[in-house]
Amino acid sequence: MNNKFDELTKSMAQSVTRRAALKKFGTGLAGMALACFGLANKAEADPNKPPPWCNTSTDPCCCRHCRTYLPASDHNYATCQAQCSLFCR
Repeated sequence: MNNKFDELTKSMAQSVTRRAALKKFGTGLAGMALACFGLANKAEADPNKPPPWCNTSTDPCCCRHCRTYLPASDHNYATCQAQCSLFCR
């Protein structure tokens, strides 16, 4: 165990050229930029479908946090929005 730790500290203490350090830094920075802006997989929920926790047989308005989680295209949306906001007062 001590031997492996000593080897690790010796390898970390070795000098690195500026060019090599900048190259590694630039590669890491480019990787982060690609992860943030370019390669992220964007998942979106179906806007015309209620969330999976919503059971319209027990709670037809799917009220949570003073609002309805029914899709805006649902024919009961306006009524449910008003009903859910009443529970908060």
